[in-house]
Amino acid sequence: MKIVISSGHGLHVRGASGIIDEVDEARLVVEEVAKWLRFYGHSVVTFHDDNSTTQSQNLDAIVNFHNSQDRDVDVSVHFNCYAETLEPMGTECLYLTQVELAGRVAQTVSKAGNLINRGAKKRTDLAFLNGCDMPAVLIEVCFVDSDPDVTNYRENFEYICRSLGKMPTYTNETIVTFKGPCSWFGGPDDMGVDADEGLAFIYDAEDAPYLFLDDQPDGTTGLARRLNPEVHYVACRWDYDVTPKEMLADHSLQALVRDPLSGKAILAWPADWGPHQDTGRAADVSPATLDALGLETDDEVEVIYPARRMK
Repeated sequence: MKIVISSGHGLHVRGASGIIDEVDEARLVVEEVAKWLRFYGHSVVTFHDDNSTTQSQNLDAIVNFHNSQDRDVDVSVHFNCYAETLEPMGTECLYLTQVELAGRVAQTVSKAGNLINRGAKKRTDLAFLNGCDMPAVLIEVCFVDSDPDVTNYRENFEYICRSLGKMPTYTNETIVTFKGPCSWFGGPDDMGVDADEGLAFIYDAEDAPYLFLDDQPDGTTGLARRLNPEVHYVACRWDYDVTPKEMLADHSLQALVRDPLSGKAILAWPADWGPHQDTGRAADVSPATLDALGLETDDEVEVIYPARRMK
């Protein structure tokens, strides 16, 4: 993909300022995300406005630069503000037409940064979204005046940027589907796995902290028994030539797990390879997923992956 990514506001037209400064941090995020986007094979151009002295000049400069480039997607990086607070506020992504992309971006920053997901927000009054003539989103990474937001942002800066850099990697139309009986797996009560058993493509709890209990269950060392049974995850017999391990470990891509009889469905993260073909089952899911869908062991389930793709 060809992506143009710019920082909000400018050197002489400052944005929000609190515990951290919006312009300074947005520039850091832009360059770090661009580094990872290039690492994953994308063409990236960055822009920071060092010349404008008024808000009008600044907005025109940013929009004009984006529109002067050959690209597929426009991205603007900002930081939010409201009032100084000790409460977490979160991340969001603003859009005019790109609701799916904005939702994926917000989810990616939220998970990587341990930030509240405020989701995709439609805005019809922003010069950047109105002026860019290619698909565009505006990221509000976190609130500059929220102490927990800033703490989580600082602690997870590299993870946020790397995750955004990985997000558009899988843009093809490949979808894999599994359908058949299911069961549950993972967590402290899963005695079907050894106490030291790991997972197929997640090697450390820090690689996907949202999947795991905070502490390793007593008497165990393996990640399979540390999975949080209250989280939605799924295991299928993935073909790594079609869905590589790196893709399955990408937390911005989820699977749709559905009950084909009721039509009820839920999003779940790929967490492992399985079940063994000798079981005759098509998928294993977390206890929470089984419960949410109202299913029991050996009921039929359908898994579609990836559930959401960048367009």
